[in-house]
Amino acid sequence: MADAVIANWDGHDYQARFFWIHASGLRNPETPHVVEVSYEADGPKGFDDVVVRYNPGMAGRRSFRVETAHHQVKFHVNQAGRFGFRELVEPEFIGASAISILQRLKEAVAKAPPRSTFTLVTTDRVRDDDPLSKLLKTADKSLDLEKLAVGKTERSEMGEVRALWRNHLELESDEELYAILDTFHIMEAYHSLQDMRENVDLRFQVVGLAPGGNSLEFKFDGAARALKATQRNVLTREAFEELCIEQGWVRTTQPEDRKNISIRSFTDGPTDYLDAQPENTLSLVDLFNLRHLREGIDWNTDVRSAVEEFLTRVRQTDKDIRLFLDSHSSIAFLAGAMLGFKTSTHVELNQKGRGPTTVWRSDDGKVGPAATTEVIPVGSGDEIAVVVSFSRNALADVQEYIRTTAPSIGRILHVVAANGPSQKALAGGEHAADLADQIAGAVKALRPPISARRHFFITAPNAFTFFMGQHRDSMGPVTLYEFDFKSAVDGSYIPSIRIG
Repeated sequence: MADAVIANWDGHDYQARFFWIHASGLRNPETPHVVEVSYEADGPKGFDDVVVRYNPGMAGRRSFRVETAHHQVKFHVNQAGRFGFRELVEPEFIGASAISILQRLKEAVAKAPPRSTFTLVTTDRVRDDDPLSKLLKTADKSLDLEKLAVGKTERSEMGEVRALWRNHLELESDEELYAILDTFHIMEAYHSLQDMRENVDLRFQVVGLAPGGNSLEFKFDGAARALKATQRNVLTREAFEELCIEQGWVRTTQPEDRKNISIRSFTDGPTDYLDAQPENTLSLVDLFNLRHLREGIDWNTDVRSAVEEFLTRVRQTDKDIRLFLDSHSSIAFLAGAMLGFKTSTHVELNQKGRGPTTVWRSDDGKVGPAATTEVIPVGSGDEIAVVVSFSRNALADVQEYIRTTAPSIGRILHVVAANGPSQKALAGGEHAADLADQIAGAVKALRPPISARRHFFITAPNAFTFFMGQHRDSMGPVTLYEFDFKSAVDGSYIPSIRIG
């Protein structure tokens, strides 16, 4: 019983944090189109946990501008939960006794205003072997209705899915089913409760509000419940500002006037729009299937060229930026190379993770000890591998990769955080920049031939990798690598971007 109570509390807190992340957009000059955010407000039942209204409607991948986004938030205490297309017709999946999530969706579509979307946000994961996994679009987690339409009979894979859903909803045709599913999103395997806490802190810092602090109780969880109890749970821009002043959340020192710039190869789904305006956002999500390139996509021809074109424009027009990097580490390094010391652009980075701060800059005063370095001979080649083990120890994986795949590498420069690899190895931005300086100096001290490539294998926060990339011009030609964490290819390293 005690565990059930705690799970219930965590579920409410999770929903509250999702609400505050969206509410931060009411104070963000980058998102003036966010005009109202509601917490458990009146709305289509089943998709009324958090409702966001936009005016003008939010542009995206749809044929219309979204004016109302409805969210159903489901949290579970562990990530063991798996589901597929059959669970969407089972009431138990959403903790109900009689009505399924698809039935709720049907009702919501009928009752909601035009130009609405409906999103299920859940910590559970779609089973890899389930047809539903093939229907979720990587870019926005909407359903691929063209794929759903494949197969003429109910004996086909997608025909079975259509038949189950259509009969469950008592529909006469597939076209009626498609009309209901057209605005449905499933954000599966969503962030942990702790991730959501850190994301609230990040979003509040960006808009000039005080974070939740390091106390055991996160004050914003209770604040959301209080809004509901006092019937103040529908926030406009004016009402949110009044609340922030009333609660003393407004920081006396406001953030610098910086332009938000976002590069993402991963998606946060419903909150992607909070990072930067569309014209200041480069989304590479369509080029990837989760962490891996889609078939026919090339790291250099497609990814590198897109990043370089985007950042060339940025550095020509903007001198002070706040950079959001929800991306592969190779992209973070390339961004640093593009916004290096020879440019006049001053960058602060929004770093997600478990460190003590989420806003990193090279002069933020967050300092720490130097890293330990070791040079390991592995062959007779002129090229060197720089292995940065800050988040985890990558040496063994790199040694195996070099042994089997890269005989041109003769030495490894292994760099380890002073207290060993961990998610909290770096104190903040200045510490990260200092370590990048140290590593750049250590690479030069090895005196590799000018034409010899420097191979970078980095396990570290993206903010560090950005600072490391700023040294590219002084280090010579570089090849970057991504690790195949889920063994989608071979469970080893994969060459990514080549610079120089």
